[in-house]
Amino acid sequence: MHGNPKVIDALNKLLAGELAAMDQYFIHAEMYADWGLNKLHERIAHEFDDEKAHAKLMIERILFLGGTPDMTQRDPIHVGKDVPDMLQNDLNTEYQVAHNLKQVIALCEQEQDYQTRAMLRQQLEDTEEDHAYWLEKQLGLINRVGLQNYLQSQM
Repeated sequence: MHGNPKVIDALNKLLAGELAAMDQYFIHAEMYADWGLNKLHERIAHEFDDEKAHAKLMIERILFLGGTPDMTQRDPIHVGKDVPDMLQNDLNTEYQVAHNLKQVIALCEQEQDYQTRAMLRQQLEDTEEDHAYWLEKQLGLINRVGLQNYLQSQM
């Protein structure tokens, strides 16, 4: 199938964001494991897998539309220096991903690519209702119970 070049280009830009999020989650998960924060490691490793699945769907859709996935581009990653910084950086990444998804969903609507729009709406739901929401809760817990209590609960 020959897809809309604007949509293919936008999907490649989204792919750059998903690949960066994947990289950021990967390094943060390994840092948590190294620090003995096993619960955080498990959750963030799960987020890495989710981002990998999102990237796979984008690659498949770009290929279906007749485009070439650009695996060389990545948005910048922001590796945190401590747990609150890491959680906040991951949350900021999720906010940026959500913003970008909304823009491309609007483009798909404009270009009448309803299948791509449906795929991206599911990714937006994952981003807002799972990833970002969980990260917001963790930062809220740190504020409510204190960093030391939070860290102890993550061992």
